[in-house]
Amino acid sequence: MATNNPPRVRAALFDMDGLLIDSEDLYTQVTNTILERYGRPALPWSIKAQLQGRPGPQAGQIFHDWAKLPMSHEQFLVEQKELQKNLFPNTKPLPGVLDLLAGLKKRGVHIALATSSNAGNFKLKSAHLTELFQYFAPEHQILGDDPRIPAGRGKPAPDIYLLALSTLNKTLEAQGKPPIQPEECLVFEDSVPGVESGRRAGMQAVWCPHPELLVEYKGREPEVLAGLTGEHREDEEQQLQKTEVDVLQGKRKVGLPGEIDDGWAKLLESLVDFPYDTFGIAEKST
Repeated sequence: MATNNPPRVRAALFDMDGLLIDSEDLYTQVTNTILERYGRPALPWSIKAQLQGRPGPQAGQIFHDWAKLPMSHEQFLVEQKELQKNLFPNTKPLPGVLDLLAGLKKRGVHIALATSSNAGNFKLKSAHLTELFQYFAPEHQILGDDPRIPAGRGKPAPDIYLLALSTLNKTLEAQGKPPIQPEECLVFEDSVPGVESGRRAGMQAVWCPHPELLVEYKGREPEVLAGLTGEHREDEEQQLQKTEVDVLQGKRKVGLPGEIDDGWAKLLESLVDFPYDTFGIAEKST
């Protein structure tokens, strides 16, 4: 059921792979090249859906449990890295991304990045896209191997988005401006674990999935938007504590997902012609 309307958005927090840039398709290309070498079938979306948005170690475990390749994890990483070095410098912005970032900046919305990519891969995928990544100040770029994110606390845990918000608030504090609350943040995600991460951070969310992922979750869209698909796994959350769900941040509880049709998350099939009015950001924020 619908609950209270979310407040006006003051900050936009972005995932990267498959949301800002077309790297998710390149990841699939790399993986399928290796699978073909060893006579294994191509990666199905039922498995890829579980890998998206997660940090490398967790995604790697899920993948290798399925793939059963005749090689060590270390050898797989060697072959994967070699292919990625050739492909990742070819990433391109996805449709609507540059216009959206420019529109948010024009409206005074604060912007940060929260990607599960490690520093090495981030550089490969972003160094040639200065027109895009100029919108993200270095101090507002949170990567998957950031030491401030505890082990086992990657997406779908809320930590990375809460950390991204804290960097924005540190800047605002230095400027003598009021801090942004989690409920005033809009998380942009293409992955299901990523949406859950944003919802568990007590934030609003936009889910803009790959068309094949949308097919995979057909009929379950309300669950995804609420963060209720069960992607939050106890065995991944090595430092999960009972107190996490009792911490109040503004109007929403951090650590808990949302509710079905609560109005705090929306599905968009594209970022082209983004509906600013829907999120209360048609006029300049403070």
